[in-house]
Amino acid sequence: MDGTVLVADDDRTIRTVLTQALTRAGCKVHATSSLVTLMRWVDEGKGDLVISDVVMPDGNGLDTLPQITERRPGLPVIIISAQNTIMTAIQATEKEAYDYLPKPFDLPDLMKRAARALEVKRHAPPAARAPESALPAMGEDLPLVGRTPAMQALYWLVARVMNSDLPVLVTGESGTGKSLIARAIHDFSDRRTLPFVVASAADLEGADGPATILNRAKGGSILFDEVGDLDDDAQAKIVRMLDAMPQANPRIMATSQKDLADRMEERSFRQDLFYRLSGVSITVPALRERVDDIPLLSTHFLARAERDGAAPRRFSAEALDLVRAYTWPGNVRQLENAIRRLTVTAQTEEITRAEVEAVLGSQPAIEPLISGTSEGDKLSASVAKHLRRYFDLHGGVLPSPGLYARILKEVEAPLIEIALDATAGNQAKCADLLGINRNTLRKKITDLDIRVTRRRKLV
Repeated sequence: MDGTVLVADDDRTIRTVLTQALTRAGCKVHATSSLVTLMRWVDEGKGDLVISDVVMPDGNGLDTLPQITERRPGLPVIIISAQNTIMTAIQATEKEAYDYLPKPFDLPDLMKRAARALEVKRHAPPAARAPESALPAMGEDLPLVGRTPAMQALYWLVARVMNSDLPVLVTGESGTGKSLIARAIHDFSDRRTLPFVVASAADLEGADGPATILNRAKGGSILFDEVGDLDDDAQAKIVRMLDAMPQANPRIMATSQKDLADRMEERSFRQDLFYRLSGVSITVPALRERVDDIPLLSTHFLARAERDGAAPRRFSAEALDLVRAYTWPGNVRQLENAIRRLTVTAQTEEITRAEVEAVLGSQPAIEPLISGTSEGDKLSASVAKHLRRYFDLHGGVLPSPGLYARILKEVEAPLIEIALDATAGNQAKCADLLGINRNTLRKKITDLDIRVTRRRKLV
């Protein structure tokens, strides 16, 4: 690595570590804790690369980016920040940072990025400055919350793709916030003043359905939510719509919690549609893959509930440890719902461990498996896997009392529904099939709130 690097950070340890690493790699280094000094070096023509923190004693590193670009076109700037929000990544992109890394950063990764930046500086002609576009005003309630490396990588990818015209496919489990990602891409892009249209299967119906969707979007963004659930006819209509897109075409995005590659192999998802939608693929991590974000999310949801009129609440240390230890199969949505319950049921301002145990213990008895069971598994083995996972998800806390009845109810309801479907809704035949009294069947249908309709009999 060859070149002069200007390092600006108010943390003495970071300055020392970067100076030593860059010097060993063959670079000359000037390090400072002042943005004023950094800008003086830039004005003097020093440096082939700038590595700058955001929050400094005498200013904001992001605010210096336009000045550096104006005074030294083509000088790459790598932003490092402990703020770690999606807005930091977006602002770094808007203000033409070469790269962005959250703190704490991986030193070998930063060194690789610095080497690439120096190589670009050596071979690229001076870059003309692109016009800035004003970002929308941000309230207290950011659309995404998280500071783990997985979320930082997600923020940077969102920031990099938001102003491109490439279609975006957002994948992830239910409750991870896929639609929030799509909305953020639109709201912080240069299409933010245009409509954001969520298109459903019903919107695609009829000969004029796709044309109506395009008219509503008016060059903004169209989101096909859970595109993997659409039937063949709806998929075909989307393909035709995309092929006949007008000149001022809208941005196309889609979400899916299903693996579309697997669906293509099963011939239940069109290959041509998959390649039209997956210009950029963004995977949203499950909450269990970023457990260090759980305390931050919990505090965020408590603050949101308070702004919505709920009483002020805070977690005791023991209660927050329990929330963090729980594996949330319903992801962020389930966490938010549980915390909303706690804001109502907690007896005092401080939420106790016992109150958290009560809420977590009443979670649904059988959660969907992350990966399906093989066809050769017996029913008892499948149920056992569900139940072991259910107990594991409680993080060492026993479920609330009444588990036996809850388990039976969750198994009994689909059994009766499927038996009714197999007997075309004939209750006498269904009772005979199940081996129970017809009056017993009627009572269970009422108790379990099962809707009975005449269906096509299975053959």
